[in-house]
Amino acid sequence: MKTRRLGNTRLEVSAIGFGCMGLSHGYGPATDTQQAVSLIRAAVDRGVTFFDTAEVYGPYVNEEVVGAALAPVRDRVAIATKFGFTFGKDNKQQILNSRPDHIRRTVEGSLRRLRTDVIDLLYQHRVDPDVPIEDVAGTVKDLIAEGKVKHFGLSEAGVQTIRRAHAVQPVTALQSEYSLWWREPERDILPVLEELGIGFVPFSPLGRGFLTGAIGAGATFGSDDFRSTVPRFSPEALKANQALVNLLHQMAKDKGVTPAQIALAWLLAQKPWIVPIPGTTKLHRLDENLGAAAIILTEDDERRLAALLKQVQVVGNRYSAAHQARVGR
Repeated sequence: MKTRRLGNTRLEVSAIGFGCMGLSHGYGPATDTQQAVSLIRAAVDRGVTFFDTAEVYGPYVNEEVVGAALAPVRDRVAIATKFGFTFGKDNKQQILNSRPDHIRRTVEGSLRRLRTDVIDLLYQHRVDPDVPIEDVAGTVKDLIAEGKVKHFGLSEAGVQTIRRAHAVQPVTALQSEYSLWWREPERDILPVLEELGIGFVPFSPLGRGFLTGAIGAGATFGSDDFRSTVPRFSPEALKANQALVNLLHQMAKDKGVTPAQIALAWLLAQKPWIVPIPGTTKLHRLDENLGAAAIILTEDDERRLAALLKQVQVVGNRYSAAHQARVGR
């Protein structure tokens, strides 16, 4: 597995990471713990050194799974986790909370669940409008000085927040959605990251599974699947958006690869400091995803893909109104 540096920092990780959320949270019933541990260790065996989790995934459960899986190989991997929420009744209500004292409590819990004495990359999960970002960055700066955290990250933050945070404590990476069917970061975010030397970690690089081609126009999602709330996964949107998958299939067939591999190879080709973190619960999908790191898209390939993308208009918002209100601040 090739490696990449996140921005101008010393954090060097596998070119493709592993987004662990779906093993415990967001996409239906949680994977059996032993199966999840085995899959994460299989990723390590295949050269993956970058694993992404968060306190909110479960909540708490995903960090425990990741901690159990990576404890025997802790010196070989980088673990990213996130703070930023208090949990309401039954741990289901997510309330923004990035107060400094809460950040510290969250980090102590994450360290314990992850079975480690240091977090490689600590993200603010969502910007809290009630806490100045300077206070957040300053708290993480103190945690870095104390040796409990190595690098600071933001997730779904807007340009001004990124600049203000970076002025207090250099930001190593921004994690936000970016893929062939969500290219909004290209407008304002990517130029700022390049200017400041900040890496980019795209989550949902396969469009929450849609770009794999495995989700048909008639797909339905249970109440415990996050996609059931996403306008882009409504029956009408799924039907309309099949045009994009059809084009990916066409190009993938010509190159002898899969649509998912084209989607990931395209992301890797955008900038050398981009590290996507696809998630999966299946070993064959893990192998498929990691195979994308070996695919080189030529300039002709990229021009052709750009031309194909101009033929389709993606239908549906990527978030419900409630979730949309929490991004881009």
